[in-house]
Amino acid sequence: MNILFSALLAASPSPSPSVDPSEVWYSPGTVGFLAVFGITAAAIALIFDMVRRVRRIRYRAEIAARLDAEQETVTSEKPAATVKKAVTKPARPAAPAKPKRD
Repeated sequence: MNILFSALLAASPSPSPSVDPSEVWYSPGTVGFLAVFGITAAAIALIFDMVRRVRRIRYRAEIAARLDAEQETVTSEKPAATVKKAVTKPARPAAPAKPKRD
């Protein structure tokens, strides 16, 4: 039995034809394309959303600056008795007390 086993191990298989790597075409396929397309679409959507939010904040700051400048010109032109005071936000309420643990 050892002879048969050693004969099987010693026998070399016939060589398979080697494949030339330059002739092999690799592709991620449909799943890879859809994954890259999804990531790209999400990135573009995030960029548009970010630009929209930054633009909105910038416009609000410009309007606030214009209103402040307008309020200053009104204050300097009219007597102090007729100028309306700017509405301020009320102070934040105090935080609730922490519960006592037993």
